[in-house]
Amino acid sequence: MTTQIEWSGTKPGGCDACAGHDAESPEDEAPETPRERVNRRWNEMMQETRVAQTGVQILFGFLLSVAFTPLFHDLGTFDHAVYVVTVISGATATACLIAPVSIHRFLSGQRMKDEMVEVAHRLMMCGMLLMAVTIGCTLLLILHVVVPGFMAKLLVGGVMVWFALAWYALPLWLRRRSARRQEPRSPE
Repeated sequence: MTTQIEWSGTKPGGCDACAGHDAESPEDEAPETPRERVNRRWNEMMQETRVAQTGVQILFGFLLSVAFTPLFHDLGTFDHAVYVVTVISGATATACLIAPVSIHRFLSGQRMKDEMVEVAHRLMMCGMLLMAVTIGCTLLLILHVVVPGFMAKLLVGGVMVWFALAWYALPLWLRRRSARRQEPRSPE
């Protein structure tokens, strides 16, 4: 006895989890209302914020403890300056990444979600930039102690180029590529 399975709402090449919407054909998706779109964007942003907040808070906690180690006082002026920049950028990144929560608490129920999404987006972009600076400075602080001279700066520079590519250049390239695909083609 064979049982035939019917997948309701799916199309060939689609998946059941996304109700048959193929990633290659966004025109098949049901259009969102402006309210649905702003709610989706807000929820996505809150999920992203949770990930970024956790990372920056762990790093910031580590940085705060460094100043109280015996070896810290033996470091030179350059390392102390890098440490100060690192802690300041970590603190400001933390503030930027937690600010959307505060904004939501103060403005919840005020029917200002469009404005909240826009401001939270800007704060998150700023917070991510500051988090990259914090990570780069932390790496510089560590590598400057471990690896001699110019090599530490070279390694940190390479890592920061990777951050710039992965966090900024790649998403911007993907956005541009998507926009080109969606442009109407002129008849030849």
